[in-house]
Amino acid sequence: MHNEKPTVSVLTLGCKVNQYESEAIAEAFEREGFLVQHTDEPCDVYVINTCTVTAESDRKAGQLARRMHLRNPKAVILLTGCFAQADPQAAARIAGVDDICGNVDKLSVVNRAKELLKTGKPNAPTLRIGDVNTAPFEPMEITHFDRTRAYVKIEDGCENRCAYCAIPGARGRVRSKPLADVVREVTGLVKGGCREVVLTGIETASWGRDLQDVGLADLLEAVDAIPGIGRIRLGSLDPSLMKDDFVRRIAALHSLAPHFHISMQSGSSRVLAAMKRKYNRDQALAGIQRLRAAFSDLELTTDFIVGFPGETDADFAETVDMARQAEFLSMHVFAYSKRAGTIAATLPDQISKAVKKERSAALMAVAEELHQKRLENALKTPTRRVLFETYENGMAIGHTDTFLEVCAPSPVPLRSKLGTVTLLCVEGDRLMAQLNEVEP
Repeated sequence: MHNEKPTVSVLTLGCKVNQYESEAIAEAFEREGFLVQHTDEPCDVYVINTCTVTAESDRKAGQLARRMHLRNPKAVILLTGCFAQADPQAAARIAGVDDICGNVDKLSVVNRAKELLKTGKPNAPTLRIGDVNTAPFEPMEITHFDRTRAYVKIEDGCENRCAYCAIPGARGRVRSKPLADVVREVTGLVKGGCREVVLTGIETASWGRDLQDVGLADLLEAVDAIPGIGRIRLGSLDPSLMKDDFVRRIAALHSLAPHFHISMQSGSSRVLAAMKRKYNRDQALAGIQRLRAAFSDLELTTDFIVGFPGETDADFAETVDMARQAEFLSMHVFAYSKRAGTIAATLPDQISKAVKKERSAALMAVAEELHQKRLENALKTPTRRVLFETYENGMAIGHTDTFLEVCAPSPVPLRSKLGTVTLLCVEGDRLMAQLNEVEP
């Protein structure tokens, strides 16, 4: 080995939940005496936390593993995460991979890596794939955060069974982190200087479904009461969550950022029904209207899938219209991707790549138009508080509580500092501002 301590790099593909789990795995390696590296230097161990949302996600997992194997052919390579769980046989065919863990007992990759460093790379990968439908919530906790904000996983699994999605098969039933455990973890992060916490899960809105008489609003009220808590954000939310009582309770919180990522997927009720989503267009728009009525300053972001089987030009036009009505700050646009084992993969009227590409481009153009309008609208309330995160070419860059990206000239970096600014103008996809005051 080239260091006194064995070296490990934990590489992440996919969602915020994976990012959290990768940080927990990295901290577990540190406790076992490993040096965690985030550079391109060769390591003794590589852990790749995979995603399987799209076929492209699967391809990236294989590509990344092969690249690490070429970087250091002697390195131990372990795959975990959703691709490893959903298709372990395909994962096992990737050159250089030594161990495939899946989504059950992910922290076990630490001890497995230690074993393999002693015994050497095996002749064939070991498959350790547990049952995600019977597994409990795996206790994990983080104390580090690389950026200004920390992601905290509060929930695992999804039971929605949307027609296009392979994730329930890879993640299993809903399992919630107990409320007291979430509060303890967030309290530790706040004491460590974390200014913003993002509570996230595979289906964040389902938190508490498997617990006794608690729901997401109860958890948010408990986290909001933590002394010194900064901003609280939420991961992606199902529009069906935005009912009167929930919106009323969260609007009363002191620290919840008025920015929500609403997982729409389509603006057509007909397509939403085919997708087996739990809401229709009108219900989603009603929920968005409740949010806008409850929060005087609010920004919304979303996901859309274009080219779902059977989607007509009229359906797509409804999605465009819905996006305009909702006035999203930003939109992630995905072309529908077939996933093995899902209902949608067997549906007739599959949409051609050319049409999916055309609709993706059209909806992304609408997203850019709406983004510019939201930035221009933000100038009407020019005084803002910004949590600064990065520093480039003499500019401090950060986000408002509504997730507007702001740049302000500064002679020094202001990472993790809160500042008051005056918005001046829109430049590209950002707001330019004058820095008025930096809080201690």
